[in-house]
Amino acid sequence: MPLDRRDFLTAALSASLPAFGFVLGEARSEQTSAEGISIAPFRFDVTPPVGHSCCGGWIPHVAVVDDELEALGFVILGAGKPIVICAVDWTGLLNAAHLEWRTALADGAGTTPDRVAVHCVHQHNAPMACVEAERMVGAQGDLPHILDLEFFRKCLERGRTATAEAVKKAEPLTHIATGQGQVEKVASNRRVSRDDKGNIKSMRGSACKDEALIALPEGLIDPWLKTVAYYQGGKKVVACHYYATHPMSYYADGRVSSDFCGLARKRRQAEEPDCLHIYFTGCSGNVAAGKYNDGSKAARPLLSGRVYDGIVASEKELKPKPLSKLTWRTVEVLPVPRATFDAAKIEQEIANKQGAVVSRNRPAYTLSWIRRVQAKQPIILSSLTLGDVALLHLPAECFVEYQLRAQKFAPNKFVATAAYGDGGPWYLPIKEEYPFGGYEVSVAFCDPSVDDQLTDAMRILLG
Repeated sequence: MPLDRRDFLTAALSASLPAFGFVLGEARSEQTSAEGISIAPFRFDVTPPVGHSCCGGWIPHVAVVDDELEALGFVILGAGKPIVICAVDWTGLLNAAHLEWRTALADGAGTTPDRVAVHCVHQHNAPMACVEAERMVGAQGDLPHILDLEFFRKCLERGRTATAEAVKKAEPLTHIATGQGQVEKVASNRRVSRDDKGNIKSMRGSACKDEALIALPEGLIDPWLKTVAYYQGGKKVVACHYYATHPMSYYADGRVSSDFCGLARKRRQAEEPDCLHIYFTGCSGNVAAGKYNDGSKAARPLLSGRVYDGIVASEKELKPKPLSKLTWRTVEVLPVPRATFDAAKIEQEIANKQGAVVSRNRPAYTLSWIRRVQAKQPIILSSLTLGDVALLHLPAECFVEYQLRAQKFAPNKFVATAAYGDGGPWYLPIKEEYPFGGYEVSVAFCDPSVDDQLTDAMRILLG
C-alpha cells in the first residue's frame, strides 16, 4: 500500500518542520574510512506492459516494446547503513511514488530510505509514476490511467529482491576512477529564441525542424559526459555515466525504448558484460537535442553514437586510485508552490469532461504537488563524496545552471550530477528565468525562491 503521511515523514527522517520555503533543519552527514567497503551492483526489468500509459497518459499508450527498460544501480556496504544509488528508464517518479521506490530498495538492502537515491533517465515512451495523480484520474472514470498500480507494485518487489540478492554477492570496493569526454552535436539549449526584452518567443525542443531555430547558437549547456567507475583492485565493477540533455530523439508513437542515451549505454554494456554500466541524466530542464535532431528515425542512431563516443572518450581517462573515505550527506527542502495556483480551480479542470486529456491529467500532477507541500512532506537531496569525487543527487527537471553552479561550488572535486530524482516539482528554472516565461516556466510548480533553496542545499551537500 502507498505510504501515508506519517510513514512518509518517518521514512524521510523529518523532524520538526518550519514554514514553507526553507532548507529544513541540520544537514545530516556521515563520514567513513574506506576500509572494509564493498559494492553490490543490481539490475531489474521495469518495462511497462502493452496498454500502459506513457508520460502521464496524454501521448499514445504502449503498443510495442522496441527495447526493454531497466532499473540499474549499486549498493555500497561497510559505510554505516548501506547506501543505494539507482537509475530508472522511466519518465519520472513523483512524490510518494518516489519514496515508495526508495523504501523498497532500502528494504532489500537493509537500510533506510534517506540513504537511497533514485533517478529517472526521463525517456518519454515510459511511465511517469505519481500514485496520488493516478487516484485523482482514476476517480474520474473517463480518463486514461496514469499508472498501473499492480505493475508498479511488481516493480517495487523486483527492486526489493534485486537489492537483497545483490548484497549477498558484494565485492570489495578498493579503487575509484573518473573521466570526462566531450559530446559533440547532441545537447542544445531550448530557450534561445527571445525578443529584445529577453522573453521566450519559441522553444527548440527535443526535436526541431524549424530552420531558423536550428540556426540559432547552441546556447548554454554542459558539453561534458562524466564517468565515475568503481573497482575491485584492477577489475572495473560499475561505471556510472552522467550527461545533461533530454534523452528523447522521437516519441509519442507507443513504441517503448530506452532511446538514444539508453541505447548508447546498452552498446557499452554489451562490450563489457562484467561491468554494470549505468546512465544518469543531469540537469537538463532547459537542454535537449533540438538543434541536432529533426525527430526522424534516422536521427536516433546518430545521437546514440555521439553519446556512446562520449562514454568511450570519458572512460579513456579512467585511472584507478585507492578509495580513501566516504561521506553521505542529506538535506531536506520544502519549496513554496506558485502563488497563482488555485486548488479548487485545478480540481475543476480535472473534472471537466469536455477538456482534453492533457488538460485534465496534467493538473492532477499539479494538485498532487500542492497537497504534498500542504502536508509538509519534504524533498530529500543527497550527496556521496568519495575522496575528491562528489555525486550530487537533485530532484526533478533542474535547469543546467544548477549543475554548472555545483561544479563551481566544489572546484577541487570531480562533481557528477544526477537530476530527475523526486519529480514532484516538475520543472525547476533558475529564478532569473521566471520573468521571461516559456514552456519550462509555465510548468514549474514552485515559486522562484526554490532557486535559493536548491543553491543553499548544494553548498551544504558539497561540503
